[in-house]
Amino acid sequence: MNFSQFLAILRARKWLGLSILATVVLGTLAVSLFLPKQYTATASVVVDVRPDPIAGTLLQGFAVPSIIATQIDVMTSDRVAQRVVRNLKLNESPGFRQQWEEQTQRAVPIEVWLGNLIQNGMDVRPSRESNVIAVSFRAESPSAAAGIANAIVQAYMDTTLELRVDPARQYSAFFDSRSKEARDALEAAQNKLSAFQKENGILASDERFDIENTRLNELSSQLVAIQAIASESTSRQVQAAGAQSDRMQEVLNNAVLGGLKVDLSRAEARLQELHSRLGDNHPQVVELRANIKETQARLDAETRKVTGGVGVSNTINQSRETKLRAELAEQRGKVLRMRAARDEAQVLMREVESAQRAFEAVQARFTQTSLESQTTMSYINVLSGAAPPLQPSAPRTVLNMILAVLLGSILGLVAVMVRELFDRRLRASGDISDLLGVPMLGTLPRPRKNRLFGSKGKTPQLQNRILGALPNNTKSA
Repeated sequence: MNFSQFLAILRARKWLGLSILATVVLGTLAVSLFLPKQYTATASVVVDVRPDPIAGTLLQGFAVPSIIATQIDVMTSDRVAQRVVRNLKLNESPGFRQQWEEQTQRAVPIEVWLGNLIQNGMDVRPSRESNVIAVSFRAESPSAAAGIANAIVQAYMDTTLELRVDPARQYSAFFDSRSKEARDALEAAQNKLSAFQKENGILASDERFDIENTRLNELSSQLVAIQAIASESTSRQVQAAGAQSDRMQEVLNNAVLGGLKVDLSRAEARLQELHSRLGDNHPQVVELRANIKETQARLDAETRKVTGGVGVSNTINQSRETKLRAELAEQRGKVLRMRAARDEAQVLMREVESAQRAFEAVQARFTQTSLESQTTMSYINVLSGAAPPLQPSAPRTVLNMILAVLLGSILGLVAVMVRELFDRRLRASGDISDLLGVPMLGTLPRPRKNRLFGSKGKTPQLQNRILGALPNNTKSA
């Protein structure tokens, strides 16, 4: 089918297409005029991404589109819609109650039914690449549309605040009980530490342990020193008990022994001189020999006295060493016991510190959740409230008529083509050749009154036109 054939079909069945177009346009106009007017009011909110003044942290994830989608789901939820019903007290309206009884027969709660009506008239759209959300509501009254739109925003803000505060209240109650348990555990640990310190005499400053440790070090030093002295005195006692006792330092440095040795040496020299002159039996020689013997006895007695003092000194040193050993062992045991008690006290102190940290952490969380449970501020703020619209948003008569013309034209064309498909007719001279596949000899004019036979002069002209269109062999025949 070419364009000329299409135009021929439209000219032949124009009344069918025009009738369908007129029906659609008139029907749309009638519907647009008789439909009740609808008014749409729009309010907008913004999701605040500033740091939380209580937690002190930035609200995470509000730049993510899924969070904005979550906010839209909350705004369009049954909870928000039913809160709007309760806030506006729509469930107490006699008109709404009558409609509810007629339509539902009390099968569903009136709040659910009214909430579904509000959800059907609600339109929520987020702004592109921002945290602004616009909510619109459509109603038959401008004031009703604006009032319900603002009520939806307020109910949404109250719901988001509840979603934030209710968990905080539960957490606050939980941390309150945990805080009491942590406080009891801290007090028990402190009491246990205090009792242990009192039982073992451990001071908080640990001065006693330092004193005892210093004393232990001093005893160790004294023992080392007395051991050296005792070892030396033992050596000297052994020397004093031997044949070389006269060579001891105490003997050599003793003034009495020195004087006796000088006297003995003089007497021996005198004895040799007298013995050589007077002989062995001279009274002076005998007397001098007796004096020498007496001096030697005195020298030996004094030497034993001096060497005996070395033995006494060694005995004293050994006794002191034994005593210091005993004191050192006792002090070491005391220090070890104090160190063990100190270690156990440190364990108890760590338990107290751990209980203190746990209590402080739980107390901090309890304080934070308590503040969050008492907050009255939401992170949702109203950007613009809804005002009663001046012009109705529906029905849009001009737009509906334009769409009706387009739809009616399409339906008219479809009806014309369907009618032509079931009732094919020859619309142009070329249709015969296309249909039969043979060349066309000629065409006859449209029959009209007195066109063919009403005038004698025109009949031969018509015959000549027909014969002129025939081939030569056909003319001769």
